[in-house]
Amino acid sequence: MITLQAGDKAPVFTGLNQDEKTISLSDYKGKKVILYFYPRDNTPGCTKEACNLNDNLSDLTEKGFVVIGVSPDSVASHQKFRAKYDLNFELIADTEKEILNLYGAYGEKKLYGKVSMGVLRSTFIIDEEGTIEAVIKSVKTKEATEQIYKKLGLQ
Repeated sequence: MITLQAGDKAPVFTGLNQDEKTISLSDYKGKKVILYFYPRDNTPGCTKEACNLNDNLSDLTEKGFVVIGVSPDSVASHQKFRAKYDLNFELIADTEKEILNLYGAYGEKKLYGKVSMGVLRSTFIIDEEGTIEAVIKSVKTKEATEQIYKKLGLQ
């Protein structure tokens, strides 16, 4: 499995957003990107994480960040999730798990002693030049933005 870390070049990706529009990492050159991977739309933890980022979006934007969420859900699922919670950032439908695998965000998980394959909740902060500035592997869904700020030494 791929293990990316700070200082690595962010893998270039292309995917369909909630509006069936193709977006790529290269579309955001010159901007700081918060690329976060989550298991599933409309689940409690994923909803808390998305809402935390959305609630802090104006501050994140002021600090120069763009937020992009990625999960294996469909475009239609992302449309509904985004509308239900009034999310104002892109959600990429990675149904084939290509982007998830590029970033090492899909793999073996253990839950209550049971091993299965699934999305490894994680956040990558990518700088304006496409280099990974920081990686958060143990995401606290209710504190996603605060974790990002702490990791980067921002407030």
